Amino acid sequence: MALEDGPGIPRVGAWYQDRRGRRFEVVAYEEDAGLAEVQYFDGDVSELDMDVWAETVLEPISAPEDWTGPFDDVERDDLGDTERPRRPEDWDGPWNELDQED
Repeated sequence: MALEDGPGIPRVGAWYQDRRGRRFEVVAYEEDAGLAEVQYFDGDVSELDMDVWAETVLEPISAPEDWTGPFDDVERDDLGDTERPRRPEDWDGPWNELDQED
């Protein structure tokens, strides 16, 4: 979908980014009411009517890997096992995990 074509119909669970760089997920779509409810990455929730939705330039994006955006008080220890590194120190990319022929 080209950016100029408009975002189409809101899909619940889909992530988008607007021209100002704000990322959000569609959390509800009420077709009869003509409203899409979105939650921005920082946790703010907003409703967009379909006229505004159709005029907004949006880029579909993947869901962020960092899920902590809506939470103000997440500490490093809240993320799980922080005593061990998340990856071995000698890991420098998925390329090393592929079987390579000499």
